[in-house]
Amino acid sequence: MGSNPLQAQLLKAGLVSKKQVGKVKQEQYQNRKQKEPVKPAVSLAEQAAAAERSRELNRQLAEEKRQRELHAQVRQLIETNRLKRDGRGGPYYFVVEEKKIDRIFVAEEMAERLSRGLLAIVRSKDGVEVVPAKAAQQIAERDPAAVLTLHEPAADGCLPPPTAV
Repeated sequence: MGSNPLQAQLLKAGLVSKKQVGKVKQEQYQNRKQKEPVKPAVSLAEQAAAAERSRELNRQLAEEKRQRELHAQVRQLIETNRLKRDGRGGPYYFVVEEKKIDRIFVAEEMAERLSRGLLAIVRSKDGVEVVPAKAAQQIAERDPAAVLTLHEPAADGCLPPPTAV
């Protein structure tokens, strides 16, 4: 009948019936099911601390996700708005860091538009790109460090005065 040899012997001897053996098995099953380990009660302070840790972790994850989304938007803005440059033009110098000056080669017309504030130089994963000023302003809203050069357009349409570097 079952895996218990004593029950099988009692059945053969006729001391118990199949119904009684089934009832005992059912009771044993119920007892095992009820004796599962009960988790110890957690204090309110521990629950509050766990909830605070969870909230902090969720806040950090949300911030990381927001930063990834902003960087993706910046990459997309640069990719869709960058202007093609040929390396045949003259050098255009710009400040990369506080004491570092870099250069790119652009056509004379593009250099003029850069100095008037109609174009801007932005940092991309591949180096630097030239984009329209409107796109550079959108990029600056998301990541100000990505915009390397964006001159303020002069009110009278003339070139801005030279600044000491």
